[in-house]
Amino acid sequence: MTAVTPPAPQHPPVSSFGGTQTLRADLVRVRLPMVNAFLLGEPGGPWVLVDAGMPGTAGLIRRAARAVHGDRPPELIVLTHGHLDHVGALADLLAAWDVPVYAHPLELPHLMGVAPYPFPDPTVGGVMSALSPAFLPGPFDFRPHVRPLPQDGSVPGAPGWRWLHTPGHTSGHVSLWRAADRTLVAGDAFVTTRQETATGALLNAVTEVRRPPAYYTPNWEAAAASVRGLEALNPALAATGHGHPMAGEPLREQLSALAAQFEARGRPARGWYLGHPVPVHAAQRGDPDPLRPIVLGALGGVAAAWLLWQARRLLH
Repeated sequence: MTAVTPPAPQHPPVSSFGGTQTLRADLVRVRLPMVNAFLLGEPGGPWVLVDAGMPGTAGLIRRAARAVHGDRPPELIVLTHGHLDHVGALADLLAAWDVPVYAHPLELPHLMGVAPYPFPDPTVGGVMSALSPAFLPGPFDFRPHVRPLPQDGSVPGAPGWRWLHTPGHTSGHVSLWRAADRTLVAGDAFVTTRQETATGALLNAVTEVRRPPAYYTPNWEAAAASVRGLEALNPALAATGHGHPMAGEPLREQLSALAAQFEARGRPARGWYLGHPVPVHAAQRGDPDPLRPIVLGALGGVAAAWLLWQARRLLH
């Protein structure tokens, strides 16, 4: 049976990009610019990478993995979903590690060059939302590495873990759950920072349970249902795609409050997708208004340059 260590303390979290934080004996957080990746598996044994960070961060991920697992490559990579900030370094990682990549079947069109995600929504409020046209919706193409997660809910290469379909942020979003110690890798089903703000996204300035990033969530009804489903599990530790891990009573109280009051705490006051949610039971395709990507394309270039400058400044 896997050895279980107590949940990680709330403070001080890892502060440097590329730094690692041991959450369980076999679960390590890798902090990256704007996002987290995770290493599943005890040092010295087989391990799995969860998510692949922003573009340009492959070196940080490989260096962190080497510090924990030496020169042993992962058995495979699991994606909670395929947004740019979770697959940005994937091509570079696959060039070094020729391993399979697993995702929910509804994510595969976005990861195999077939369909882009719905365009990010810069109208939901916050600086990062205004800059969200920089987060390209794809489609991305990682063939021939990509394959669907097993239908039985198991996570390849990670005994004891199960994947849970937690749609809303994307149609095929998944979270990873281990019932033995009530450990949750939530992806972006909920996060623990105010991702729509610059200080929240880049510095994780405040640690609190929050809705999924609003600028890239096209189905709020499904997002609410996913939060409620995860809250019902009563996780002891939650490692999220954005923000610092949370554990114990603060996690329980804040996740319960978000689940119970999602209409007030979760749904944005405005946004493109509030009245026209993207259906969950089909792969999300593009933007409902084809003019929006054209109009906002120039803003995306400016936003991308700003984000790159900020990330480089924080890395040094």
